[in-house]
Amino acid sequence: MQPRLNPQAAAPEAFAGMYAFEKAVLNGGLEHRLVELVKTRASQINGCAFCIEMHTRDARRAGETEARLYLLDAWREAPHYTPRERAALAWTEALTRIAETHAPDADYAALEPHFTDAEKVVLTLLIGAINSWNRLAIGFRSMPPLREA
Repeated sequence: MQPRLNPQAAAPEAFAGMYAFEKAVLNGGLEHRLVELVKTRASQINGCAFCIEMHTRDARRAGETEARLYLLDAWREAPHYTPRERAALAWTEALTRIAETHAPDADYAALEPHFTDAEKVVLTLLIGAINSWNRLAIGFRSMPPLREA
């Protein structure tokens, strides 16, 4: 597969807006490891190799364990995740698959004991942002770099 174009070079002003949005979301107060789990899970669902490589690498740098990254695709069956992370991952899956799920009440209710209203908004914006980044990377065929580890 070959890259189609460099979207940042083709539309730098639009990309500046995406970077500003990303920065605002990242400054929203969610813990870095949770952010990377959400980004990785959405990228897995969307099949974005570029983003999976980036966010698993970033997660490791933030102290994430290999076991939790390996099991992320099966988080519901693995005991490795906190109740807060489980609520965020369920919401991530629901919103990433919005056409199928329509954001179920149960997934939203699961956020209640673990997230403030402001955190719910930031989490939802984070999920929207990574889905947008996935669509850019997949649509323009961004390739993950070849690395040994």
